[in-house]
Amino acid sequence: MKLLREIARILIGLTFVFSGFVKGVDPLGSTYKFTDYFSVFGTNWANDLAFGLAILMSLVEFGIGIALLFNYRMKIFSWLVLLFMAFFLPFTLWIAIANPVTDCGCFGDAWVISNWETFYKNIFLSFLAVFIFINRAKYSNAIKPKFQNGYFAFFLLALGFIQYYSINHLPLLDFRPYKVGVNISEGMERPVDAPSDVYKTEFIYKNKNTQKTKEFDDSNYPWKDTLNWEYVDSKSILVEEGYHPPIHNFTIENNFGEDISEFYLYDPGYTFILVTNNLSKSSKKTQNELNTLAQRIQDEGMNFICLTSSTDNDINNFINEYYPPYQFFFCDEITLKTIIRSNPGLVLTKEGTILKKWHWKDIPAYEKINF
Repeated sequence: MKLLREIARILIGLTFVFSGFVKGVDPLGSTYKFTDYFSVFGTNWANDLAFGLAILMSLVEFGIGIALLFNYRMKIFSWLVLLFMAFFLPFTLWIAIANPVTDCGCFGDAWVISNWETFYKNIFLSFLAVFIFINRAKYSNAIKPKFQNGYFAFFLLALGFIQYYSINHLPLLDFRPYKVGVNISEGMERPVDAPSDVYKTEFIYKNKNTQKTKEFDDSNYPWKDTLNWEYVDSKSILVEEGYHPPIHNFTIENNFGEDISEFYLYDPGYTFILVTNNLSKSSKKTQNELNTLAQRIQDEGMNFICLTSSTDNDINNFINEYYPPYQFFFCDEITLKTIIRSNPGLVLTKEGTILKKWHWKDIPAYEKINF
């Protein structure tokens, strides 16, 4: 029984540490996921809370995991892990059934699993949490309490430092499809033999006699029985998910809506892409330095462009105020937020391969760029 207690403690501890760490290393990613949920729930007024909740969620999960791994105050943390799972088990069941988001975000971008896989994972963790709670009085720690408090505080402070660094620079670890070294064109390719999504169509008909609706599949829908049934609607339901390239929705569109991505993705020279998902919310503190850098880069015969999802009106206002020497093109906002966790941020590419990325606070002068 002791062995089972230790296995349960370590398994759930590792899971919580991993979950908290990958959220902590990318706080903005977790922030975006919270705003996704707020949008689903119709509570967009809470978007300002998303960042704080992302930080708190990471610390709570990581703290619970560290406590379990190091046998720290098990009587308290067994309660916390039980309450945590008591909330998230039914919540992830609802997500699996309703499918309001394609990814729950429980492991950030480090490990993306389906909503049903998330629910099954939480069933297993809930059993472990109950088992630990029942046996909470049997756990003991031979280390003196003051040292226990010290190492627990050390690990939380370490994660806090990682969060601070990732917010003010870029994530220490990049789990996203646009990490340094990735070729964007290759990331969008789909293998010839890759499986496609499999859908089934459901038809909704209304019974003219009872006025009740009923769903049929394509093998039994009453399309010939027009005396008793009236067609209402149809819907496609995903039965089996196929292969999806890691990079999708990447485009570089001009003012006419034309995708000119290939011009820059296959250019043999260097291309600097300034990414600003929202011009009105982007930092302007280094705009003068950016203008100088962009002009120098273009004078040297290299490309310097800006990708944004902002409106024409926002772009024109920005141009009239800051006089940027580069062209603006358009890309999906979610894609831009995925490319770089900075607004603005700078990406250096060559023939579509990402060579370097900089947070706006870290963009170097031209002379300090190592090509």
